[in-house]
Amino acid sequence: MDELDKHRQEIDRLDAEILRLLNARAKEAMKIGEIKKELGKPLYVPSREKQIYERLSKINDGPLPFEAVRRVYREIISASLSLEKLQRIGYLGPEGTFTNLAAIKQFGLSAELIPMRSIPDVFDAVERGRLDYGIIPVENSLEGVVNHTLDMFAGSSIKICGEVYLEISQNLMNQSGRLEDVQRIYSHPHAIPQCRKWLSEHAADIPLYDVESTAKAAEIASKDAGAAAIASEMAEICYNLKIIERSIEDMPNNYTRFIIIGGFEPLPTGNDKTSMVFSITHKSGSLYKALEVFASKGINMTKIESRPSKKQAWEYVFYVDTDGHRDKEPLKAVIDEFAGNVTHFKVLGSYPKGEK
Repeated sequence: MDELDKHRQEIDRLDAEILRLLNARAKEAMKIGEIKKELGKPLYVPSREKQIYERLSKINDGPLPFEAVRRVYREIISASLSLEKLQRIGYLGPEGTFTNLAAIKQFGLSAELIPMRSIPDVFDAVERGRLDYGIIPVENSLEGVVNHTLDMFAGSSIKICGEVYLEISQNLMNQSGRLEDVQRIYSHPHAIPQCRKWLSEHAADIPLYDVESTAKAAEIASKDAGAAAIASEMAEICYNLKIIERSIEDMPNNYTRFIIIGGFEPLPTGNDKTSMVFSITHKSGSLYKALEVFASKGINMTKIESRPSKKQAWEYVFYVDTDGHRDKEPLKAVIDEFAGNVTHFKVLGSYPKGEK
């Protein structure tokens, strides 16, 4: 017992020292916040946050794995930001959605996380300054892009200033936790196809219904004893449900990419991504000629997606993601040349790459 008490006393001493240092760190963060306010600069800077994580990763000797360290510092940074100014973050609601989880992962629990009814509502609130940032889904590794998100950029001045990847695990839940009580299953139109194999093997005779979100499905199940939802574990907690079966998705490597939207572009970090939208003349070879400059300069294009322009029938705009930051070579020079080869061009944002 003497040996046990000795280690407990040492933990108590370390806790007191950690608390002292956390408060000292918070005071420094508040001073930085005051300077930023005087200069008119944003308080939350994704590029600076990424630098903190990268530095901690290099100096971490364990035994704590870095992912655990990262989660601790996510909350330290979140709490420090709330001392400077409570960050108002809008996400595609309701509470318990995967977007809600992505918002917590990126901004921590000290931010004010505000559920919004739709993607246009998130854009509008950020543009009007009612929110500091918004977070919305843009693509899923299995189901593809969220077209509504891409279309919103056509008439918006909002910038992409970050991205978050979240592994998606789908769970079947209801009030009792028993499959035999399920008469109807509800979920988002993307979630149901992700679980086709399990559903066909275990619930082939149960009708499936699409709703606007996995959280909405959980809400329905919380009020209807015959209903079940395919949703996140967070939805289980929020709506007081019981899980019938965990991880019923067909493919294990299922990720959704979320983008953070705001009114500024982060500084380069050395590991960045740039998103752009452009249109071209409607003639043979125009797309090839426009994109050739990226290949010739060794710029890796990680994504290209076409969408109807909605201005004239059979005209399209293209959304492109590339490696690099718009203010750093070689991408800077490529963008200047590329802009002269297309009829319309806009950089949607340069921002730190999210960790998968």
